[in-house]
Amino acid sequence: IISELFLTIYNYFYDMGGQGKAINRKRKFVGRKADDPEFDLDKKQFKVLHLNATEKRLIIVLEGAQLETVKVHNTFELLNCDDHAGIMRKNQRDPGSCRPDITHQCLLMLFDSPLNRAGLLQVFVRTEHNVLIEINPQTRIPRTFKRFAGLMVQLLHKFQIRANDSSRRLMSVIKNPITDHVPVGCKKYAMSFSGKLLPNCRDLVPHGDETSASYDEPVVIVIGAFAHGVLKTDYTEELFSISNYPLSAAIACSKICSAFEEVWGVV
Repeated sequence: IISELFLTIYNYFYDMGGQGKAINRKRKFVGRKADDPEFDLDKKQFKVLHLNATEKRLIIVLEGAQLETVKVHNTFELLNCDDHAGIMRKNQRDPGSCRPDITHQCLLMLFDSPLNRAGLLQVFVRTEHNVLIEINPQTRIPRTFKRFAGLMVQLLHKFQIRANDSSRRLMSVIKNPITDHVPVGCKKYAMSFSGKLLPNCRDLVPHGDETSASYDEPVVIVIGAFAHGVLKTDYTEELFSISNYPLSAAIACSKICSAFEEVWGVV
């Protein structure tokens, strides 16, 4: 009787195309496939950014990014409030403190911008656990959050992501502090709703004649990549607000990039 019952169950799962074998099985992240187009863009679409101390560019620092891995069964996943609500309740974590999707939205906006295509944008990410990440301007950010989460897990565990066609690093964990990786003496501003109101974002762009040294100065702008809280930095000079209303981090990135594109003539 037992053998007949076993045979019946086996035939049932076999007729379903083996779907029963996947019950309660977690999908493992096995890294990028060789033909995966999500991370590399055509080099012809970019101007190469040369990180000289005096070269004109906008440097964005996404501060307080909530990028944290958690072990689920035998695999690691990017902790977020949607997929790991049970884990967060068990550890008495506020769902608003696990929002890696904010960083994803900001990176999509920044790396798709004409300013980045023109080679005038550099991006750093610093997590709430003080992990500093540098991202190559030629990196193509994954379109979906699921793919982005897998990429972040790989980055946080292996400390770097390389291009498929070369040894070029697309993302890498670098040594703190952030001031060691930005030009000495450049202006550093932080964005916050509680800061001094700037009626026009273009006031953040260095002014002066196009032939003057001040016109080509790089600028560092720090944006908080979290849902709730106060942006605190010890390396910025001034705190500004660019709207009468609280803005999401992605909208702040969009407004700032648009302002620099207008002044620098990037279309």
